[in-house]
Amino acid sequence: MRTGSTHSETKISEFVKSHEFEAIPSCVPEPEILARVHARISKTRQNRRVNYESQVPAIDLARQLAATSSKITVLTGAGISTDSGIPDFRGPNGLWTKNPDAERAATLQFYLQDEQLRNRAWQNRLKWINNDPQPNDGHRALLAIEQRNALVAIVTQNVDELHQRAGHQPSKVLEVHGTLHRTCCWGCKDRRPMTEALARVQAGDPDPKCELCGGILKSDTILFGQSLDQDVMDAAMQASSECDLFLAVGTSLSVFPACNTLPRAKTCGAKIVIVNGQPTEMDKYADAIINAPISEVLPQICGVVNS
Repeated sequence: MRTGSTHSETKISEFVKSHEFEAIPSCVPEPEILARVHARISKTRQNRRVNYESQVPAIDLARQLAATSSKITVLTGAGISTDSGIPDFRGPNGLWTKNPDAERAATLQFYLQDEQLRNRAWQNRLKWINNDPQPNDGHRALLAIEQRNALVAIVTQNVDELHQRAGHQPSKVLEVHGTLHRTCCWGCKDRRPMTEALARVQAGDPDPKCELCGGILKSDTILFGQSLDQDVMDAAMQASSECDLFLAVGTSLSVFPACNTLPRAKTCGAKIVIVNGQPTEMDKYADAIINAPISEVLPQICGVVNS
């Protein structure tokens, strides 16, 4: 009988958790643990390979559409940023799926009323900024569209500014849900860099207030219960009306009104390509549907790499 965990057992345990395998009982001998882990990895890789091979025709069609289109509008959601270390919201391992408190923090009523919730939100913002997420191959692939002057706009539901960090002109990025890189006072609407408020959090202020009026500070993002910027939404709908190809990437297409951009593009005659880890609620509108890792297939679609 083993009375304690060895270093190798600890590493195995960490590996199993990191790959979200079903827990293996501690009484199982180490060689058998390794065998089980390797078997699961092999099965996972095989499933991914089979799934990817089934996507090849759709990837080829999407690449052809992207290459022959001169006006492309892109809608991006949380799924494009997961390979940058930012979790999505509604996926099996999404932020809100695993942490309902995080969804409460994204609801205006709860955020304004609950000081303890705001305290936790500020700590989460501090961790997020300190992690310094970087653009991944998916973000960089979209830059190829802009570089050949075929990009109408990127309509993004994300608040991470990774499209701009990847090299896109800020004027080409329509942030329908705002940005986490600024604060906004709920009272006087004063906006400042997020780093200023986070410096105060690091100095010991758990819930920094507006320096002009003393009002509640929030990130300059759109929370549930808060109206969107109508000018930004109008620009997003216009970009959807003007394109000949609409590319939806990493979004469940279930959040209104941003997802209305896709049927608008379809109505105006655009071809539709959907790239997402899972099926979406608007797959019926698509000319090509690709359910595969975004950072792997998007460079192929955009012509950055060969398949």
